[in-house]
Amino acid sequence: MKDYYSILGLQKGASKDEVKKAFRKMAAKYHPDKASGDEEKYKEVTEAYAVLGDEKKKAEYDTYGQSFNGAGGGAGFNWADFQNASQGFGGEGFEFDLNDIFSNFGFGGGGNRVQRGRDVSIDINLTFEESIFGVTRKVLLTKNNACINCDGTGAKKGSAQENCSTCGGQGKLRETRQSIMGSFTTVRECSTCHGTGKVPKERCPHCAGAGIARAQEEIAIKVPAGIQNGEVIRMTGRGEAMPHGQSGDLYIKVHVEQHATIKRDGNTLISKLPIKLTDALLGATYSIVTLDGTVDIKIPAGITHGELLRIKGKGVPSERGRGDFMVKISLETPKKLSRKAQKLIEELREEGI
Repeated sequence: MKDYYSILGLQKGASKDEVKKAFRKMAAKYHPDKASGDEEKYKEVTEAYAVLGDEKKKAEYDTYGQSFNGAGGGAGFNWADFQNASQGFGGEGFEFDLNDIFSNFGFGGGGNRVQRGRDVSIDINLTFEESIFGVTRKVLLTKNNACINCDGTGAKKGSAQENCSTCGGQGKLRETRQSIMGSFTTVRECSTCHGTGKVPKERCPHCAGAGIARAQEEIAIKVPAGIQNGEVIRMTGRGEAMPHGQSGDLYIKVHVEQHATIKRDGNTLISKLPIKLTDALLGATYSIVTLDGTVDIKIPAGITHGELLRIKGKGVPSERGRGDFMVKISLETPKKLSRKAQKLIEELREEGI
């Protein structure tokens, strides 16, 4: 006994919508008009749908199994029954709307699958300060844009719309074929009017009715504060335009210049501060350059080489607020000493310092 639910990849008792969805998936996969189709498998799934797609037959099948009167199989199933059961797809015989069935499988039709223009990639250079605080950078790109004369419609300004002669204003084209399994009607989006059913009486003279034209466009790129070297900014819909479709995206790769004295570690900025040995021993006040200007910092007595001092709120901006600025102490050891200095240090050594 054939398990129609299993043939459609369903569990017993699946809903009408689940059955229909599963059948469409299988029909698209095994359709004999496809190069990779399988006529036997296709016949099997259509037989299963002829039963499970009919509420009365489905109820009998769920109750009695394949042995009920009118079920599929060698004795009971015929294509006339299936054609009658498939009227829900529209038309006489079996009609496939490729815009509906095939749109999710990457071939045929078009349905909700919107054509996209090409993506565009560019690189920009930022100073270290621009990467920390953010900046708006303007670039001039030459690419396919929506025609400014017709706003991308392809029609001459003021031109009236008329029914598409290719599809008769329907927006779709139907093609019926005969096969050993009966008549099959495929429905496709009209490529002349792109499914609208209307075409302009006069084409735009600037773009010859294409709806797009190659031109320069100035784009303002808002670089967010805290961006890091190598990060990519995506601007949706700012790539190349597509007639009667969706524009591609613009991708901007960021390159950040190094700073002469300041390094970055996450949201923390770090800078070295060279200090004298005596200032390390006795304490002092030094000035340090930050991205917010010069800041005075107090060096506590007895500080050691490599020790870090924190300046709060002078680091990288983020959603949680600004990070900190860390000052790394670097002791400067004199290479030559005067006789007086050498004598004083020797005295310090004798004191155990």
